[in-house]
Parts: sequence; structure tokens; C-alpha cells
Amino acid sequence: MSTRPRDDISAASCSPALDERRRDIFAFLREEGRHHTAHITAPGADWLASASTHPRSALALWESRPSAPFVVSCGGGVFDVVNVPSMFGRRMLDRLWSEGPGSGPVAYHRGRMLLFVAPGTAQRLPSLLKWEEWGGSVPPMLCHGTGDAITAPPLSPVPAGGTGPRWVVAPDTRHPWLPGPEVLLWACVRAARTTSAASVRISIFPPADQGAKVYDVSRRR
Repeated sequence: MSTRPRDDISAASCSPALDERRRDIFAFLREEGRHHTAHITAPGADWLASASTHPRSALALWESRPSAPFVVSCGGGVFDVVNVPSMFGRRMLDRLWSEGPGSGPVAYHRGRMLLFVAPGTAQRLPSLLKWEEWGGSVPPMLCHGTGDAITAPPLSPVPAGGTGPRWVVAPDTRHPWLPGPEVLLWACVRAARTTSAASVRISIFPPADQGAKVYDVSRRR
């Protein structure tokens, strides 16, 4: 775990204006009994911000512009990110959800899939792929760890048909389950064995309703 200083999100009090803005932004997610896989929740936003050196400041900045994408830090003992081409990422996710334990949060941005994974995965996964001699079968991937940052989708839902970053599986809890390097290796190997998109058995991208609940997130192990 990182030893760098952080300001505590929950312990420090927020200004009334910030409290009111926060309630407005996340009001549509407060309904009991509903689970949104494509929309971030308030605990999920807190989790993303916890990777920053100054979480409360980062969260306040994001909330001041809820419809704009934002930059989020990687590493710090919170999460790494594995960045792969969208089609290969689609095949990985189909395998993770149809045959494996599911996935952690996943975002889509500029033709790339961003898989949020357990800390340390960014360093270990390339070595495991090389060791298992699958590195040449996997398209170029970027592994983001401590000191790196990525662009994340906005806090507010992206309108239907809208462009820009969007969540495929949004952060929904303060302590999400994240796959480690061995799980990602398993998914990469199975995705590499898929020779065409037609052989993917389950589509995670509905053609019309991008907000459809296509995951049973309770299956996460």
C-alpha cells in the first residue's frame, strides 16, 4: 500500500455548496434496488479519487464539471489499468463474464478498452505473457501503474449516441473487486485464441441501448 499522504474523503467536512452539488449529481443513482453497470456511483467516484494524492480536491474538481471527462491517477496501492485495443478488450471481457469471475470497472476511450485491475498487475502481466510465450499473440497493450494517469468517463451519464469516454462496467462501490495478473493472463490467452468477432458468444455492446444492464455484477467472486 502507498504511504504517501492523502486527505480523508469521509473524515473531513465539505462545504454546504459542495454537499448540495454532490446530491444533485448522484441523485439519479440513489434509487433502492437498482444497479447500474454503465453509470458511476458516489462510492465509485470516491474510490477513483482515493488514488489521488489529494482525493477531496480531485473529487471536488470532477464534481464541478460532471459532464466532462476527468484525469485519474493509477497505482498508489489502489488500482492499475490495462489498456488494450477495443476488439481484443471486448473478447477479454466476454471471456471474463461468460467463463470467469467477471471484471472490475472497465471504460472505453478512443478505440481502447481500459480495464481496472489489482495493483501490481501493470508490472507483472507483460512478464507473465512473455513467460507463457503468448506475448506475440496479444496486440500491443499499455499497462498503467504508479505514476501514470488515464482519462476516465464523466460523472454524469453519457447521452445515448454520445461520443467520448464511457463506462462499460462503472465503479459502483468503495471497495470493488479487481482481477489480478493471473486472471488477466487467462483472459488474454482465451481472447488470443478467438480468431474472429463472430466466434464471440456473448456481446457486451448492445447496438442501441448503451445503458442496458448487460452484466450480473453479483457474480463477481
